[in-house]
Amino acid sequence: MPLSPRVVDLGPYDVLLSVAELGSMGRAAERHGVTQAAVSARIRSLEGALGVTLLERSPRGTRLTPHGALVADWARVAVDAAEALDAGVTSIRSEQAARLRVAASLTVAEYLLPRWLVALRTEHPETSVSLSSRNSTDVAADVLAGAADLGFVEGPAVSDDLDAQVVARDRLTLVVAPGHAWASRRRGIDAERLRATPLVAREHGSGTRAFLEHSVGALAEPALELASTTAIKGAVAAGVAPAVLSSLAVAGELAVGTLVAVHVVGLDLDRRLAAVWPRGRPLAGPAADLVGLATRRREG
Repeated sequence: MPLSPRVVDLGPYDVLLSVAELGSMGRAAERHGVTQAAVSARIRSLEGALGVTLLERSPRGTRLTPHGALVADWARVAVDAAEALDAGVTSIRSEQAARLRVAASLTVAEYLLPRWLVALRTEHPETSVSLSSRNSTDVAADVLAGAADLGFVEGPAVSDDLDAQVVARDRLTLVVAPGHAWASRRRGIDAERLRATPLVAREHGSGTRAFLEHSVGALAEPALELASTTAIKGAVAAGVAPAVLSSLAVAGELAVGTLVAVHVVGLDLDRRLAAVWPRGRPLAGPAADLVGLATRRREG
C-alpha cells in the first residue's frame, strides 16, 4: 500500500522527538544543526499536515500535547526502524564499495595492472581487490555473468552487451630467436609471409591472437599453442618458431638480446586495451576509481 504523504518524510517526526526529549526548540535546533526558527517551522508544517496540535509552548519550555504524545510514541517506532534501515543499507554499500573483483587479460594483468593497483591502494587504502587473469574472451564472460565487477581486455572487438573505455595502448611485435633467418632481415618481412608461417601462438580466445587474426587475416596452423606468455617467449628463444606478442611483454628480452624484433612491412599492429563492464550500468565506487586512474596514466 502506498505511504501517505503525511508519513513519507520522517525528518519532522525526528525533530518532534528531539523537542519532546530535550524540552526546548533551541536545544533541538542545536542537535539537528539548524536554527530554532527552522525547528519551529518544521513542527508547524507537521501540525498542519496532521491537523492536530503537537506541542504546547510556554515561557517554561515546550511539551507534548496529549495528541502530540501519541504521535511521538508512534513516530519513535518509525524513526528507529528508518535508522536501522539506513544503517543496514550503509553497511552493505560500504562493503560493496570497498571490494572490487577484477578480471584481466594476461597482458594487462602482468604488465599494467600492478602499477594501477599500487596507485589505487595509495589513493583508496580501504579498497580490497581480487584479480583473476584470463584470456579476453573469458574476461568478457566473467563480467557478463557477474563473476567480475570490471574487466580489462585486449581484443579488437567488444561484446554489444558491454560498455568499454580505452585505458591503454599497446603494439604487437613479431619476435624470433637471435639465430632465426629473419633476425638479420633489415627490411623485415611482409604480411603475406607472416600469414603463411606457423607461429608459436596463444590459445583461441586470447585477445592477442584475435587482434593478430583481425589485422593479418587467416593464419597458418600454429607450430605450437601455449596459454602462457612466458612459455611462448621461451619457445621462441629456443628456436621453435616466431611469435607475435605485446611489446610490453618482450621489452626485457629485446633489451638483453634473447629475442629479436622483426618489422612487418605495411602492417599496423597498434592496438587499444579497454576496460569493460555491463552495458547500461554506470561505473561507480572503486571500479570507476580504477578506470579513471588507468586513463589518467595513459593520457599523462
